[in-house]
Amino acid sequence: MAWYLLLISAVICTVFGVPQGIGNNYKTIELEDRDFWRSSASARLAEVLKRQSNNKVAKNVIVFIGDGMGMTTITAGRIYQGQLRQRGGEGNSLSFDKFPVTGLAKTYNVNTQVPDSASTATAIFSGVKTKHYVLGLDATAAFDNCIPEMNKQAAVTNVMNWAQDAGKDTGIVTTTRITHATPAATYSHINNRNWECDSLIPSSDVGCVKDIARQLVEDAPGKNFKVILGGGRNQLGDAKVVSDYCVRNDNRNLVSEWKNAKVNARYVTTANELSAVDVKKTDYLLGLFSPGHISYAAEKDPIRPSLKLMTEAAIRMLQKNGKGFVLMVEGGRIDHGHHNNTPGLALSELVDLDEAVEAAVNLTSPDDTLIIVTADHSHAMSFNGYPNRGNDILGLAHNESNAFYETLSYANGPGFADHHLVNKQENCIGVCTENEKESANSWKDIRKNHTGSNNPFYRHLAAVYLVEETHGGEDVPIYASGPMSHLLSGVHEQNYIASVISYASCIGPEAKRCGGNRVSSSSSSSSTSSINNSLLISILSFTAFYLNL
Repeated sequence: MAWYLLLISAVICTVFGVPQGIGNNYKTIELEDRDFWRSSASARLAEVLKRQSNNKVAKNVIVFIGDGMGMTTITAGRIYQGQLRQRGGEGNSLSFDKFPVTGLAKTYNVNTQVPDSASTATAIFSGVKTKHYVLGLDATAAFDNCIPEMNKQAAVTNVMNWAQDAGKDTGIVTTTRITHATPAATYSHINNRNWECDSLIPSSDVGCVKDIARQLVEDAPGKNFKVILGGGRNQLGDAKVVSDYCVRNDNRNLVSEWKNAKVNARYVTTANELSAVDVKKTDYLLGLFSPGHISYAAEKDPIRPSLKLMTEAAIRMLQKNGKGFVLMVEGGRIDHGHHNNTPGLALSELVDLDEAVEAAVNLTSPDDTLIIVTADHSHAMSFNGYPNRGNDILGLAHNESNAFYETLSYANGPGFADHHLVNKQENCIGVCTENEKESANSWKDIRKNHTGSNNPFYRHLAAVYLVEETHGGEDVPIYASGPMSHLLSGVHEQNYIASVISYASCIGPEAKRCGGNRVSSSSSSSSTSSINNSLLISILSFTAFYLNL
């Protein structure tokens, strides 16, 4: 259906011209009048009134996780993307802004108000909230201490188990290490998310639990994934870069073991190799594109596949199963950009994620595919002050007294050290020189070292020094489209998402509720095809008529 919309857009542009404002410099803002706002609101209302709930069974489910993508990040990212594309920022829409359903998820875990990614991802995919830093185990398990019988009782299944039990294919895609917290929540059960390699498991716990990488390759559901794309060659023993988090002490190459255990398996390590994969001849696809995390999108590494490319490859692989699939896609380095007080990196990663979401929409149908876009948690970034509309989202603003500040700043983090005056002098007496004015303040003049607009690695100001900026504890948004997406409207506990996936696709614990008047989306495919063909004929007739005027 997406290509019909693209064709409609092309026809409109051909006949009526490109809409005004597209291509204008984002800093040139024309104030809209009352007619604009009322007519645009009326058009929006008409669009929303046409919406109808889709109560069919979801053949496919795709869950996008923007790691650390709280509401402030989404708003700033929307503006950032619009400004990048020179089409205005504030009025821009991300692809998932257009989804018909939005809701909120409460992200706290069982023992902390502000969570980490392990506990939140466990909630999203298993439907069970747990302790900080724990993966795939409920709250009865001990953190950082493996007790065999306790771990066995505490292990929880998740959407990947449920999908595989129903005969569906499964896969994971991430820009982080594939053993990192969010992807690991889809397959591992472990007392500390840091135990990605055998070398990181304490001696007291060796023999009690496998490291995360081994669980991926040796145990269900991970060993059954048809697609695994991300970073982490170190963790799987296919590289030994000592500086990159951890290496294997057991000298095992889990990549080789994975390949040897599969038929028609393909292993790739570059974007070009991924693009060249013939999905018709490939039953299992493993792509590891870095010893650790995949490089940031802003670094423009030619070896690095975009999240869009990885998502497209994963969907094409998984679509071969007529029973459907469940796919997790994570834009994981949004989080890392924030931890270092570098919103330029975080926002470019959000754009990378948004392009992946758009690709998924174009490759699937809302008739049979439930797509969810959400975050595991937020961050301590604020979007503040009163900058003029059209102001560079990574730039500076100033108040009436001409005091300059950054629009995006942080409550805590390493950026404090970049902007705070270490040797603060006494307040100057009498008429102050410019140097004295600066030394009389606790903060450096932001104008002297600000390069945020041009340097994504530039660190923004933080109010309190921490080696690493922290997460935020507020609710995070949920965006959804497709079968049963309306069930995600409202404010929910984060673990509720798994129950909706279970019910929507009739897998797992909520499958018992399926029945009655719910039908498989495949039963309506012929009528949908007929509608699409009629729509195509109408579009072509419309084009021919106007081009002959």
